[in-house]
Amino acid sequence: MRDIKELLNKTVIGTPPSGIRKFFDLAAEMDDVVSLGVGEPDFVTPWHIREVGITSLEKGKTHYTSNAGIKELRVELSKYMKRRFKVEYDPLSEIIVTVGGSEAIDLFIRTVVNPGDEVLVPEPSFVCYKPIVNFAGGVAVPIETKVENEFRLTAEELKQAITPKTKVLILPYPNNPTGGIMRREDLEEIAEVLRGTDILVLSDEIYAELTYEGQHVSIAEIDGMYERTVIVSGFSKCYAMTGWRLGYACGNKEIIRMMTKVHQFAIMSAPTLAQHAAIEALRNGDDDIAVMREEYDRRRRVIVKGFNDMGLTCFEPKGAFYAFPCIKSTGLTSEEFCEQLLMSEKVAVVPGNAFGESGEGFIRCSYAYSVEDINIALKAIERFIKKVK
Repeated sequence: MRDIKELLNKTVIGTPPSGIRKFFDLAAEMDDVVSLGVGEPDFVTPWHIREVGITSLEKGKTHYTSNAGIKELRVELSKYMKRRFKVEYDPLSEIIVTVGGSEAIDLFIRTVVNPGDEVLVPEPSFVCYKPIVNFAGGVAVPIETKVENEFRLTAEELKQAITPKTKVLILPYPNNPTGGIMRREDLEEIAEVLRGTDILVLSDEIYAELTYEGQHVSIAEIDGMYERTVIVSGFSKCYAMTGWRLGYACGNKEIIRMMTKVHQFAIMSAPTLAQHAAIEALRNGDDDIAVMREEYDRRRRVIVKGFNDMGLTCFEPKGAFYAFPCIKSTGLTSEEFCEQLLMSEKVAVVPGNAFGESGEGFIRCSYAYSVEDINIALKAIERFIKKVK
């Protein structure tokens, strides 16, 4: 028999592991590490949500649900999207419940991308988009966004990236890792470029509720964009429900129907326990979101001021819970900075190039941690840059 490696999928073999997990795993092997590395709320899922999940188990609600998710949950999602984001979806045909937002992204890409199709990915951005496109046989085409534009995708950048092979535009806003957002006027300019094309939009709005300046606007709200847009989101970030693994997608009924088919064969249905808890979150969780967002906003101001005060220029994030300071002044690459910082000061952050080549020269620091941990990390980073400069 040949070497097992020769029998594996070459695309999978050629895809590097997540740059986020690399530094998380390194930090996990060390004692007394302060980590700003993982994008996970430090809040515990609110009790009233947990209680409903526990009760569902006590009542024996442990069986499969509909492939698309519990009808009651989809009805609540439909109400929620209309109430918070001014977009309406039929709960029976235009919404699917998934295993986290990441599965929703995967389902969409596998549903619409044929081999050779190009998918435009504004970068820096979440690490999963390009590998998922590659696994589907598509071609991920990065579009570099710039700090001077507050990491927004501009209409001109989009125009230059479109080719006859372009099938999908991914809009990852509020953005991980930069904290950038798209304003209504930005989205209207993007929509103007897309009109007259057949380009579909995957709008990843997992951080929509964590917007600190104004209200989040979905491109699905913009004239002419509703039919071509699928919104993906989930419960992990806004309700501190990462371990429950629950997400959803809303969009054109034909796309959702085909996504449900893939989901049916690959997954069957999302966790029943999590779905019952999510109904409670949607009905009674607005105050929880407000409390967490206020605390993240406080941490945001602390971490941005800390970086700027020590001489690491830091764009002020407008959404999500990440700071993305520039470390070019140290003369180190992003990976060198993170590795040396971890070994020298036992502080874990993520190199910017984990989120695309345009992230080189930056680091991602999550502020989904206590102010105490943030301040400890800031002091250690300041000590470190004094050593290396």
